[in-house]
Order: sequence, then C-alpha cells, then structure tokens
Amino acid sequence: MDGRPVPALHVAGVPVAELRTGREVAAELSPRPFLHPVRTLGGTPVTEVFPEDHRHHLGAGVSVADVDGSSFWGGRTFTRDRGSVLLDNHGRQEHVRWWAQEPDRRVQELVWTGPDGAELLREERTVAAAPAAEGAWVLRMHTRLRNTAGRELAIGSPATNGRPGAGYGGLFWRAPIAGTAAACFGAETGGEAELHGSRAGWVALSGTAPAGGPWTLVFAQTGAERDPWFIRAAEYPGVGTSLAWDEVLRVADGGVVERGWAVAVADGNLSRGEAAGLAAALPPLPPLP
Repeated sequence: MDGRPVPALHVAGVPVAELRTGREVAAELSPRPFLHPVRTLGGTPVTEVFPEDHRHHLGAGVSVADVDGSSFWGGRTFTRDRGSVLLDNHGRQEHVRWWAQEPDRRVQELVWTGPDGAELLREERTVAAAPAAEGAWVLRMHTRLRNTAGRELAIGSPATNGRPGAGYGGLFWRAPIAGTAAACFGAETGGEAELHGSRAGWVALSGTAPAGGPWTLVFAQTGAERDPWFIRAAEYPGVGTSLAWDEVLRVADGGVVERGWAVAVADGNLSRGEAAGLAAALPPLPPLP
C-alpha cells in the first residue's frame, strides 16, 4: 500500500468509506491505517481527521493508548508523576498484506511496532459494509491482535496510569464536530455521563456535519467480549471501546485479543426508538478464518 487510499468500500454501488494507510501521519501521532471519510448513503461525512482539539484522532480504526509503554493512540501520554506529557514513545501500525479485497469487504494483516522498531503485535483486521434499514448502512469491523513480542504484554490506558474515567483504547470512531454538541443516547437511560463506562447493548451519537447534513451513528459490540464504552459528546463527538477501562489487560506471549463492532450509519437525526430499531437489526461479523 502506498499513501493513496485503496478502492472505497461500496454499498449497492455507492462509495461509503475509504481506507487510508496512515503513512502520511506524523510520528508523534502514532501512524496507523484508518477509515476516512466514512459517509452516509446521502454523502454526509461522519468521520474527522486531525481535528484541532485532538490532532491524533484519525477517523475510524483501532487505537490503543498503552501497549507495554508504547503509544498507538498518538499525542501525549498520561503519567502518574507528571500528568499528560509528550513522550518519545509512539509506535506505528503498518500494512503487511491483503487477505481479501472485495467491493464491500477488506481483510488485511498489520504489524504493530514500538518506537524502537521491535514488533509487538500482529493484527488481522476486517472491515465490511452492508445495507441496513432504509437510509442507512452498517460498517462492521473486527480485529484479532496476536502478541508476537516474545513476552507478556500489558495493555493499559490513561485510567490504569492514574487518570479516572480515561480508559480509552481499542476500537475508536471520531465524528465531525459542529457548532452544537452531538446528542448521545443508548440502550440504557441517560446520556453521555450515564453511558460512559457502561456496557450498554448499544450507544448512539447524533449530530450535524459542517459540510453536509444531519447524521446518526449507532454502535453495538460484536463477539464474545463486551468492553466498557468510552464516550465523548459535549467536548467532541467520539465513541470507542475500552480494552483497559480501569485494569491492565495482560496478554500472554502468543495470546490473542479479539474485538468487533457493528456501526449503523444513517442520514438524519434519529430518535431513540429509531436507533434502537437499527441496533436490533445490526448483523454480526462472521469470524475470521
């Protein structure tokens, strides 16, 4: 893969998501592949890259804040003694090979290397697009991370390093910011404050793109593991899953961590009932071979 996007994912002939290599990303932002732009069927963009508030937020992808001291999130690292500081600890994710390239599905192998170039993880990542209800489509993403470091790895987060509530790191989606805060709701009652850190069956963000119209994203985790949700709506619109919400995740040498989600992408600001209907119809991602 060079710096250009590979052919976009399509739904019924409509291009809905472009895959970027991330090779143009600065080292301190943790270079990595990502999806951007992701669009509704009506053409409204629902991802953001290099926003002024968090330059290391890159569309939709897999971003982990702390893998044995290496950052695959980008930007500053939270430390117990100095708070949030910029360290020379940024790793990178690089494409190795394609296992599948279809108009509505991509499967690729990635290598995760630390700042010293040493390999820590091998990943098989699947992204797939499919029709959903009228006016919507669903993006499915699945990641299989294998520890190839030759030792046990500790996956952490700012929360495990002493910053409560900042357990980000896993699947992450940065949505575009607009003049008004995005709405946040989900399978459980309440908004951002109540859903952040929960294991709700689904969560949704709804907003309006600066270049486009109103949109709604409905997120549901797939697979055997359900992590706490990391949610931002008032400060900026973003949703992620947390591999290390308040405890370090230890992965044995050769061990595998698998996670997945399905995200319904819809035009319009959906009601809670409409979002619940989309969530109930989200298809699971078939397991990787």
